[in-house]
Amino acid sequence: MPPDHNLDDYVDPYEPGHRHGGPLRVGLGGPVGSGKTALAAALCRTLGAEYDLAVVTNDIYTTEDADFLRRNAVLPDDRIEAVQTGCCPHTAIRDDITANLDAVELLESRHPGLELVLVESGGDNLTASFSYGLVDVQVFVVDVAGGDKVPRKGGPGVTSADLLVVNKTDLAPMVGADLGVMRRDSDAVRGGKPTFLISLREDPAATQVAEWVREQVRARAVAHA
Repeated sequence: MPPDHNLDDYVDPYEPGHRHGGPLRVGLGGPVGSGKTALAAALCRTLGAEYDLAVVTNDIYTTEDADFLRRNAVLPDDRIEAVQTGCCPHTAIRDDITANLDAVELLESRHPGLELVLVESGGDNLTASFSYGLVDVQVFVVDVAGGDKVPRKGGPGVTSADLLVVNKTDLAPMVGADLGVMRRDSDAVRGGKPTFLISLREDPAATQVAEWVREQVRARAVAHA
């Protein structure tokens, strides 16, 4: 902060809600295999006809997640940008967000009417979180295959994300996970922030998550009207 400014007037651009203009940016984070890319694909299919939408994917050395989205034709190719981080995934979404900002800006220049950008992190652990200089809201995805202990382990991804998604609930009987325990523990550590238990096999449209994203788009439009 410049020394001649009053501390009370300072607004940190990396705090939630302080970025102005442009599309809503939604971060999708979570461990490897939790279903982030499948959720991104479901959201593209469900929301692509409603919003001017694009996606940024992150992988360490490949463009596999972007290639998956392109193969499944969830959006036109020019609406999907891949970032190869070359380092721990959380570095590119929290510590040095330059490559992701460049990808978002490229999409914005290519599609000036963009309303919504999904930024999918590479697979990371429970400490992964996004810089609010990169995204406006964060979704953290875990899955029941890790066991019903995962939510109570906490970590910034689980506790601080704007939305926690417990994915692959259809697998719970096969891995011995108690969904009631996962719901209870999620509520206990998240301080009232929402948690959705979903199965993309049973609900390919990701209905609950899509409606939550719609609410965020509406709220942003009102806030910046």
